[in-house]
Amino acid sequence: MKTIIICEDAEKTVIALKENGKILEIYEIPINSEKQEGNIYCGIVRNIIPGMQSAFIDINENKNAFIHIKDILPKVSNETGNKDEKFEKYDIKDYIKVGETILVQAKKDIEGKKGARVTKHISLTGKYVVIMPNTNFITVSQKIEEKETKKLLIEKIKKIMKEESPKGNYGVIARTAALNVDDEYLREDIRELIKTYKQILKKFNAQKDDKKPIKIYDEASYTKKLIIGVINKEEYEIIVNNEEKYKEVKELTEKLANKNVELKLIKENLLEKYELVEELEKIKQRKIWLKCGGFIAIDKTEALTAIDVNSGKFIGSKNKTKEETLYKVNEEATIEIANQMRLRNMGGIIVVDYIDMEDDEHRKKLLEILRKELKKDRAKVQIIGFTKLDLLEITRKKL
Repeated sequence: MKTIIICEDAEKTVIALKENGKILEIYEIPINSEKQEGNIYCGIVRNIIPGMQSAFIDINENKNAFIHIKDILPKVSNETGNKDEKFEKYDIKDYIKVGETILVQAKKDIEGKKGARVTKHISLTGKYVVIMPNTNFITVSQKIEEKETKKLLIEKIKKIMKEESPKGNYGVIARTAALNVDDEYLREDIRELIKTYKQILKKFNAQKDDKKPIKIYDEASYTKKLIIGVINKEEYEIIVNNEEKYKEVKELTEKLANKNVELKLIKENLLEKYELVEELEKIKQRKIWLKCGGFIAIDKTEALTAIDVNSGKFIGSKNKTKEETLYKVNEEATIEIANQMRLRNMGGIIVVDYIDMEDDEHRKKLLEILRKELKKDRAKVQIIGFTKLDLLEITRKKL
């Protein structure tokens, strides 16, 4: 059984996902935190920078948001978006004008001195699907690998979309939770998301002539996002320490119609009861020791997260070669890196500096292990591969 723990006090909310006594995910959210990612705004174009094919958008937050032409042009592919487009053949001034009102969604929060990153490619996430207005892509999560399963799921969604949106105004991505779900639940999820988008569009159209930036849609809270994101047909226990939060979660779980969820209200200090304070401290530490005696060091910068693998105290055994000894550290580090990516909710570019390996087979084995471990991660993760400097590049989208 998996357990979701939600502990709220005057300063913060801590949400943790636990399975078999192990914390898989943990989030610490200040009560008045201004998370922007996922929010949808009526924004005003304030400045255009032709040389960068970019613009600054006023979204009525502390800092103007940033948009690049790749997030303005219609998507040419749902797999790669506009990543492979040659942007020099376009002129951003042909697509947006200073003073224009545009509908945008925050795709990345404020970080340091940088404002939020926004896009015109709106997406809304439901229990089983993600819908993307103004596209016609129908695809499935990359974590669903079986070809026949993918084909059947796509055909099922195509049939539903022909009835729910005959004009083909919406693209759909089926989430892993959509597997083996009755058509009626898929249809209801799609219908609700389309309804939500129409409400957003109505608010935008009513607001845009006023030429005032304003937030018109609040993305789901961390609590709601976690519950929607993880709960499937398995058994779940949700423990809450706050009556208002208990009512919110109860209403949400009833909508999800999952009979395998047991909801409990325990008015205690859940941080101490479930040793969450120690977990929160651990994910703030730079150095993480491995069972073998080696360790990994994690350093976050504005540009990327660097992870260095070290042999530490590990000396191996007499009957092992140096290459085999170092591979053992790299192997254990790979499992821990996947674990830390989830616990710390890493986002953006992640670069891993393994202990030097001479055997290409060892590199292949590490990539296989990493792929297997990352299947447990709810976030979108891409393994780019080893560079010429023998650094492993990974990208992960923050949850």
